[in-house]
Amino acid sequence: MSRDGAESIRAAREAVVEYAPRLADLTPGRSGNLSVRVGDRVAVTPTGVAYDAFDVADVPVVTLDGEQVDGEMAPSSEVPMHTGIYRHRDTGAIVHAHSPAATTLSILGEPLPPIHYMLVAVGGEVPVAGYAPFGTEELAANAVAAMDEADADAVILANHGLVVGGDDLESTVENTVHVDALAGQYLQARAVGDPVELSEADLDDARERFATYGQQPDESDEE
Repeated sequence: MSRDGAESIRAAREAVVEYAPRLADLTPGRSGNLSVRVGDRVAVTPTGVAYDAFDVADVPVVTLDGEQVDGEMAPSSEVPMHTGIYRHRDTGAIVHAHSPAATTLSILGEPLPPIHYMLVAVGGEVPVAGYAPFGTEELAANAVAAMDEADADAVILANHGLVVGGDDLESTVENTVHVDALAGQYLQARAVGDPVELSEADLDDARERFATYGQQPDESDEE
């Protein structure tokens, strides 16, 4: 591996250590996991370990086929799902959580409809993938199929939890928080009335607005 490649892998493992504790705010116990992809390598949380109880050298590194090539600890049991999504979708990071509201929808077997413009960050509606046992290739295939069909970067796993993909762990963790919060608000709204969904035109408008949202480069500084 080149020096640049090794540095990129180390940065990915550092990101796993940095962001893993955020899973404690999203998911009970030690049931969440996250990962970062660097080319044909994936840095992923270790299995069955408290989110703040490992360091960079412990972080497992696996190939896209799931073979462990580095790290002092064994990788998450959900490696097949992470690598399955990476092999089929253009995704740089993945967060999997058993967050309360999204998991409630998973138990109901229901998607999260486009009830808020923030959902465009993950594509719009968050679909439901059919049930399969955790840690299996079948679960990975179901997740990929649902994401592809809905053209979404997030998916609710039936009777299981939530998966969100993104460019990096910072934005992916943030979007996971948004999705679960909106799932909770959707369930609350359903309890008192009929939630109103945004139209595709509304979502397209939000996508256009997000394209210029936040701090933009100063064109006067460009040569």
